[in-house]
This record gives sequence, C-alpha cells and structure tokens, in this order.
Amino acid sequence: MEPNLKREIILQHYEHPKNKGLIQDDRYIKVNTNNESCIDEIDLMVKVDQGKVVDVRFDGEACAICTSSTSIMIDTLLGKKIEEVELIMKEFTNMIDEKEYNEAILGEAIVYDDVSKQPSRKKCALLPWWGMEKVIQEVRK
Repeated sequence: MEPNLKREIILQHYEHPKNKGLIQDDRYIKVNTNNESCIDEIDLMVKVDQGKVVDVRFDGEACAICTSSTSIMIDTLLGKKIEEVELIMKEFTNMIDEKEYNEAILGEAIVYDDVSKQPSRKKCALLPWWGMEKVIQEVRK
C-alpha cells in the first residue's frame, strides 16, 4: 500500500475513531490494556453473541497509532466469528513481528505492515489486539 494512503487511513481512524465511548451493559466483556512505557491505556468492551463479535466499544488515552489501531481492529473484527477473530489476530501479530502472514485477511490493518521499523511503536499497534486476546480468553472459559 502506498505510504500516503497508509498515513491517510491512520489519521482518519485517529481523528474519527469507530465506536469510541463506553456504555453501561453487563452483556459486554470489559478489559483494560495499557502500555507501561507510554500513555496508552485502553478500555475495551466487547459483546459476543452466539460465537460472533457483535459490538466493540473503547475509551481511554492513547497515541495516534494505538487509537487508530483500535478503530481499525473494531472495523476488522465486527461481525466475525470467534474463530475468524483468532485467525485475524494471529496474522496481525505475525505481521507486526515480521513473520509470514496472510495479507488478504487483514483489511485496513495492513497499514501497520511497516510499524516494526519503529520498535517502540509495535506495542502501540498491538495494544488493542492484546485486549481482544483477553476477551477471547474470557469467552473460551
């Protein structure tokens, strides 16, 4: 993907993030993730119904990479079955860790394909995905 398009997508999701704002609803699984090396701290609320992610909300204080990664993650995972979510999460992590990955299933999340060039930003991009991992663990209990 062309670098200017990547920047545009990241900026769009940072300035206008999807589903920002938490709600009061006990049907959601709520988790917190934070990056001890910077300001990033995200609360995720995920509603899973019949094995499918039907809603994701978030709030917190985070940098442009973390906020946009959260928004893009929400776009990418909404409506997916848990098994699909796990596969997408694995491929995203592989991409960030510079391992072999399937670009075709990542959607807009592919904009972070070169974030590993800035090692300090890897955690920023991964933080919301780690939160989703915690949610999946709760679902699997």
